[in-house]
Amino acid sequence: MAPPDVVATGTPGGVGIGMNPQRFLTPGDEAEVEIEGIGVLRNPIVARDQIDT
Repeated sequence: MAPPDVVATGTPGGVGIGMNPQRFLTPGDEAEVEIEGIGVLRNPIVARDQIDT
């Protein structure tokens, strides 16, 4: 990979809207994506009122 390559992942199996009951990210959760050889990106999920604008 090299800049400006784009990594398109699609929707993984087990996506929340397809679960029964449905499950969505909530404040306190963390979204993590890892690409071998590049690294890990972690994003905390926060409530809208916790965002400084």
